[in-house]
Amino acid sequence: MKVRLHARPVAPLRRSWACGIVGFVAVLLSAASTAPSPLYSIYQEQWRFSTATTTVVFAVYCLCALAGMLLFGSLSDTVGRRPVLLLSLGLVGVSMVVFVLADGVGWLLVARALQGIGGGVGGCAVAAALIDLAPGGALLGSLTPIVGIGAGSVGAGVLVQYGPAPTTLTYLVVLALTVAAAVGVLRIPETVSHRRLVVRPRRISVPVLARKAFLVLSLPVVAVWAVGGLYMGLGPMLAADLLGSQSAAVDGLVVTMLAVFGALAQVTCRGVRCRTAISRGSWLLLAGLALVAAALSFGSTVLFFVATALLGFGWGATYMAAFRLLTELADPTRRGELLAAVNVVSYVGTALPTIGLGLATQQLGMQNATTAFIVVVAALVLLALANLPQPTAQTPVEQRTPVA
Repeated sequence: MKVRLHARPVAPLRRSWACGIVGFVAVLLSAASTAPSPLYSIYQEQWRFSTATTTVVFAVYCLCALAGMLLFGSLSDTVGRRPVLLLSLGLVGVSMVVFVLADGVGWLLVARALQGIGGGVGGCAVAAALIDLAPGGALLGSLTPIVGIGAGSVGAGVLVQYGPAPTTLTYLVVLALTVAAAVGVLRIPETVSHRRLVVRPRRISVPVLARKAFLVLSLPVVAVWAVGGLYMGLGPMLAADLLGSQSAAVDGLVVTMLAVFGALAQVTCRGVRCRTAISRGSWLLLAGLALVAAALSFGSTVLFFVATALLGFGWGATYMAAFRLLTELADPTRRGELLAAVNVVSYVGTALPTIGLGLATQQLGMQNATTAFIVVVAALVLLALANLPQPTAQTPVEQRTPVA
């Protein structure tokens, strides 16, 4: 008697479960990007490199994520969401292995580059998959990266502070979570029906009539992501060096607080008019920046965390509203080109100011350089406020073209 064994096909998960898995991937990709933040001071002490080098290591992620997003951001539209998510997780997993093997700055740069490309490619696929799978996917797509930013930093801080092998354990945990996420992605339904291998770099374009408005709205975007770059790149080092903190868990908490209050702002300010949200968020940014400067001057940890909460809420409210207005500047058929331009502004606004701060630190010292950085960012916020048009009482803000 011959017995034939037939492998039963694995049924895809229900959409609600699949949406949860994709959301977990979104959190994981962002968490992986901030996991090294509490470790930079350890690397700096072991390998004797400057703060400027630290900011370059941080910025490599931003620039490579931008490259991955622009070159391969539309890949999931052609080959499918699932293969691109697996590719992204694979690149992040390999980057974790490189981190574990790292014995110098060159390895860190390679690991961050792999992370950046994986995050850039995966970020677009995650956003598209969430919208495909759930009606509220757009909001989930905007919240999960912020949750991941906070979770990665505080989780790594706790592992560094209380776990063994501080420069290894964090990456092994992220690697294990990456493998688990990949197994889950294999079970999600594919939402792209006609698949073919086509690589189309995203076109970057801003409509001519909207360029002045784009420039005005780019000011708060650069300001909020410069603040994000300061915290994600040097936040733990600021807490350790300027506030005298000896706890990696506390140092990692500063990034988490920024992210948590940023997410809270996005949830609570959804119904607020965009220009009102930008205005209020900008004033919170200014208040937070002033308190950071005061906290660094007096060495007050409590004041620093209060300032971080204000900055986080201002960050979330301002960026969400500016992003919504920016998406209205182009016809829906050209919106992808405009969003590519917004991404360029966001990533460049994160990377370049942070590198500039690192270089200034070598000449001025950490505290003076950070104070100068705060003054520059505050000037950007004030410039944005000065050029922000005032809405009339009769017309909702979102229904009018945001022209300065």
